[in-house]
Amino acid sequence: MVFQNTVQGRSDLAAGGNQEDTALLARDRLLKKISDEADLPALGSSVSKVVQMTSSDDEAVRNLAHFILSDAALTQKILRIANTVSYRTASGATVTTVSKAIFLLGFDVVKTSALAMVLVDRMSSKHAKDVRTELNHALCASIVGREMAKRSQYKDPEEAAIASLFKNIGRLLVAAHDHRLYGDIAKLVESGKFTPAQASMQVLGCSFDLLGESVLREWNIPESIVHALASPPAGVLKPAKARQEWLQQVAAFSSASARLIPAMNDPGQEAAGKAVLTRFGQALGLDHAKLIQLFASVAEHTRLLASNAELPMQSEEESGTVGVEMDGAAEDDDGGLPDELLMAAPGDAASLRAVQRHASGKPFNARDLLLAGVQDVTQMMASGRCKVNDLMLLVLETLYGSMGFRFATICLRDTQAGQFRARISMGDNYAERQAGFVFPCASTRDLFHLAMENDADLMISDASAPKIRNLLPDWHRRLLPDARSFIVLPLVVNKKQIGLFYADREQIAPEGVPTDETALIKTLKGQILTALQQR
Repeated sequence: MVFQNTVQGRSDLAAGGNQEDTALLARDRLLKKISDEADLPALGSSVSKVVQMTSSDDEAVRNLAHFILSDAALTQKILRIANTVSYRTASGATVTTVSKAIFLLGFDVVKTSALAMVLVDRMSSKHAKDVRTELNHALCASIVGREMAKRSQYKDPEEAAIASLFKNIGRLLVAAHDHRLYGDIAKLVESGKFTPAQASMQVLGCSFDLLGESVLREWNIPESIVHALASPPAGVLKPAKARQEWLQQVAAFSSASARLIPAMNDPGQEAAGKAVLTRFGQALGLDHAKLIQLFASVAEHTRLLASNAELPMQSEEESGTVGVEMDGAAEDDDGGLPDELLMAAPGDAASLRAVQRHASGKPFNARDLLLAGVQDVTQMMASGRCKVNDLMLLVLETLYGSMGFRFATICLRDTQAGQFRARISMGDNYAERQAGFVFPCASTRDLFHLAMENDADLMISDASAPKIRNLLPDWHRRLLPDARSFIVLPLVVNKKQIGLFYADREQIAPEGVPTDETALIKTLKGQILTALQQR
């Protein structure tokens, strides 16, 4: 059990030990209590997996897309964000794939949004109001951190958003798993005689920061993020001399700002805003006007994230609205453009969801979904800033979702090994199936080699038909014995066999593939061939 070793390792500390030892014992007792009630290892595994994804990794987009697609609820939330007015106006078309959402919003935005939503989904809601308060604080702080990262001169500044998200993880855990202690701490703070740090020491015997630090270390969060949670020195801060000091300042500023933003219209909040500006303004290059602009932007994006995470903002629960206004400054949700003025794309919004399906699993609106995918690929290619692998992932996801397949992969030639090998996959047990989807380059009379040799796109409605069955190689029968309908799309450039797309279902597909859908599938394949030729 998580933290059990920590607790046992400190069992020999004397009850009358020094203050630090006493705090560690108190922390271990509380962590054991939380661990006994919550599945912290599972949450930690998910959090760690996302945090360690980095945009500098060639497989980053694929790994992030796989993580999101493995959770249907998370997939829908990310797509809702990508389809909000703030982002949709840039493309004019509904986003139907996670791959396109990552391209449109940016890797770091999707990564921190997914991370925040994982916290929201997995955190206990037994004491909903207090947990929502802390979760909203975490979401808001992560947005502040993300905005500050845009202004940074340091390498990998996106860690600021993650550090800001986790700044109050100790408070969040206590709110979720020991409501009585959380309430006692809040009362001490409200009395005006204790700071939050003093109140948590008084009630818990350890600080929220120590609790949060311990959890993040158990989750294998990078040390740079853990160290960023420590509070910077008191008083007016000076510009950071190093990246770690800057991360610490941003995390503290983000947390302080997140406490102010939801209630910034309330009387008396102007003084609190000035206090934050006095402490952090010089260090982070902020003046009054920049702070107003930052808070307005963060409020809008926090509402967006909280809404799509299905977590209403605190003030929304009370009044139905959230606003940020300092000296009369405010910002509309849509940047001043009413929805009715925006150009609607063909098959917009709800019509691009696969609601009704054939018995095979294929959506009734497969044509519209395929068309949206073609438009997405066209836009990505026109941008001139996407990699061939990213295009392949987008096409694969489009085929997978639009046609209702259970497993889809792109298989490429490995000249050195003399094999065709699956490189990008998605769907049920995709990793296991990808590992087994390998066959020799040497030609044999089977369906896959014949398709490539003749550059023929195959769309098999019933794989149990004797003609088809006889052409299936042994490796396919062993790996995918329950494949009942599938497609094979060869990738051949200048008569050179590069590989193929493959996707299947567990049910036969008597509805077939109409001419208009076939044309769109061939267009998707043609877009990949064009990208391969230009490489």
